[in-house]
Amino acid sequence: MSKYDALKIENQICFPLYACSREIIKQYKPFLDEIDLTYTQYIAMMVLWDKKIMNVKAMGEILYLDSGTLTPVLKKLESKGLVTRQRSASDERNLIVTITDMGEALKEKAVTVPTAIAKCSNLEPEEAAMLYRILYKMLGSSKT
Repeated sequence: MSKYDALKIENQICFPLYACSREIIKQYKPFLDEIDLTYTQYIAMMVLWDKKIMNVKAMGEILYLDSGTLTPVLKKLESKGLVTRQRSASDERNLIVTITDMGEALKEKAVTVPTAIAKCSNLEPEEAAMLYRILYKMLGSSKT
């Protein structure tokens, strides 16, 4: 065993996670093209379909995105008429994002996306559930 074995790509957990993430997002593309969203726009909309209104900082925490990444996404969603952005009346440092009626209506078209993606996976439902728990366990440890 060489001291450099740890540097081999096949010994890195980060590489299959990275490659798998890229492949999964690639599988989303045709479904998201149908509803005119990028993957990052889609995950932002998923949060808003659930919460309806929230500040950008909280949204970034949920999505693991910094404001430099999230701001252009939200601006684009606003230009499409799917969300509105406005400063909080009580604290102008807080930017509040609200889903519009048009954004809410898009939910009906998007509802088929998760099922379509699940069919692209080679995982059994139990395996998918286990992977989900493991990944969130890893994400939880990255917040410390």
